[in-house]
Amino acid sequence: MKGRQNYTVFEITSLIQAQLENAFPSVIVEGELSNCRPSSTGHLYFSLKDSRAKLDAVLFKGRVPFLAFQPKDGMLVRARGRISVYAQRGNYQLIADDLELAGAGDILAMLEERKRLLAAEGLFDETRKKQIPRFPETVGVVSSPTGAAVQDILNILKRRARGIRVILFPAPVQGADAAAIIAARIGQANQWDLADVLIVGRGGGSLEDLLPFSEEIVVRAIAESRIPVVSAVGHEIDNALSDLAADLRAPTPSAAAELVSDRRDETLARIRNLRADAAAVLRQRIDRARLLAKPFGAEDLEYRIRGILQPRLIRLDDAKEGLLTNLGAVTGELRRRLELARTGLEAGSPRAVLERGFSVVVNKKNGRVLRSADETLAGDGLAIRLLDGTVHAVTEKTEASAAGTGGGEYTP
Repeated sequence: MKGRQNYTVFEITSLIQAQLENAFPSVIVEGELSNCRPSSTGHLYFSLKDSRAKLDAVLFKGRVPFLAFQPKDGMLVRARGRISVYAQRGNYQLIADDLELAGAGDILAMLEERKRLLAAEGLFDETRKKQIPRFPETVGVVSSPTGAAVQDILNILKRRARGIRVILFPAPVQGADAAAIIAARIGQANQWDLADVLIVGRGGGSLEDLLPFSEEIVVRAIAESRIPVVSAVGHEIDNALSDLAADLRAPTPSAAAELVSDRRDETLARIRNLRADAAAVLRQRIDRARLLAKPFGAEDLEYRIRGILQPRLIRLDDAKEGLLTNLGAVTGELRRRLELARTGLEAGSPRAVLERGFSVVVNKKNGRVLRSADETLAGDGLAIRLLDGTVHAVTEKTEASAAGTGGGEYTP
């Protein structure tokens, strides 16, 4: 347009800077702290926000030691300072001289209330936690496919566990639709049993950026997952409710990849060492067994057995000889006694008496053997039994023995 004045970028920025700095030399701005982070130089960078706008701010390191509290995301604060323009970036910001608490931040209050309600349902109980498999074959990753977190996970798994399969379940990790899609991806992995373990997370960001991982729908999806879940949201200092519901919390996505993949080479090395140790112990025991068994070779064993049996065999032979000797003595005595008995029996046998010339006289009248002359009368029939026959006679008369003994010679 005619009469339009041309400006360089620096010139227009300088004009805006002068207008703003002159218009707001001293202001107090109330808002919720967000993306609060100290820099390596000691300055504290943060944003102040409410439901409709956000204002970048900085508190230089010379003022930081005078703060009465430790600033954290979600705190509601009042910042006293001035508005300035950062020409190199072309944005305006609040140069704060002091911060004071203005009450609990809306986001933190909301998260605390949600945490209380979900904890009351038992979604964070340790008894619900599942064991993370040590050597999973398939790792599922629910995250943004374009984020640095996924690349970090892939690099670490490739280095530590080459050959492990990775399935990416793409999902936005911030924004209004992120929570629903994250929960849906977790559900899909479980529906088709697509992984042995799930890593759910993203890289660091502001409190608002991490909010999808604290949404109730995501927390419930993680708690209900049959597949073990590792929550890896943000950096080590960041926290989300998904960390409480997951079976394991990793401070970063890289740490999550390390947790689900023991180094295969280290494990194989441990196995080889254990195998070598076991073989060495086995060899030692075999050598000891051989040493103990050496005295029991075929020849040595025969000698030892003979040494054990020989005294017993000698005792057995002595016992046998003693038994035979005693048995012979007893047998001889019994034979002697038997011979005496036989001799006595033969001497007292009626046949032996008859052989010596004696006879047996029986009174036929009563069948009694005569022992005295008085036992028969004249005329009695007699049967005289000799050694080789019987003589029949009749008593003519009887005479008593002069001595009365019934013995002596017979005189007709």
